[in-house]
Amino acid sequence: METIDLQVEGGAATILLNRPDVLNAWNKQFGDDLHEAIQRCTDDDAVRAVVIRGAGRGFSSGADLRDTGAELTPEGHPDVRKRLVETYHPIITGIRRMPKPVMAAVHGPAVGIGCSLALCCDLIVASESAYFLLAFVNIGLVPDGGSSLFVPARAGFTRAAQMAMLGERVPAPQAEEWGLINRVFADDAFDDEVAALTQQLATGPTKSYAGTKRQLNNWLYSGMDEQLDLEANIQQEMAASGDFVEGVTAFLQKRAAGFHGA
Repeated sequence: METIDLQVEGGAATILLNRPDVLNAWNKQFGDDLHEAIQRCTDDDAVRAVVIRGAGRGFSSGADLRDTGAELTPEGHPDVRKRLVETYHPIITGIRRMPKPVMAAVHGPAVGIGCSLALCCDLIVASESAYFLLAFVNIGLVPDGGSSLFVPARAGFTRAAQMAMLGERVPAPQAEEWGLINRVFADDAFDDEVAALTQQLATGPTKSYAGTKRQLNNWLYSGMDEQLDLEANIQQEMAASGDFVEGVTAFLQKRAAGFHGA
């Protein structure tokens, strides 16, 4: 794998998102590698718990808007639906259905699909300086990667609408207060706290964890596949909009976007 490091020790697998030069932004290779890492952890009986972390200054800055590898629809628009369905969705559903606990350990930014990745995990811990951001609206898109399901399930409709429509950062202490994440640790204690919690999960009752995941999935996420499909369809509509073109152009040019509602 070119963009993901996977290490297994003492029953715990660490998946390291490893494109630190671009804040672990997602391109096609990144998505393919992460999917492979999730599958390896699922299939490896020696793995009893998984922690996902980011290399460098943050967890993940979301989709790499400079990635030119996206295919186009017959109408000439980016085929974001294909990328979501073929690459992103298997990662999200793979984590939710893995019969082992998966923890996101977030430092720095968790943005866009990077935020979705964190929120789909069973447990989310963050350093005090971390933040969460559904930045999709800032480039004329809508939440994807399951965040339209995971945010309201964790924090409720009101806060989901606020994150999705206002596109504001949610600092880790506020995210903990909202119930969006589980725990916040001081920056200088973060690594030790993550290691201790990972060890607790890796030496715990794996089948019990798996049973709990099945219960929670059935109650909260029974419509996950349908919601992911809806997200992909609506995101494809957004990718054909003028606001999306303006949003990406403004982002790359480092200026404020001038949306026109079309």
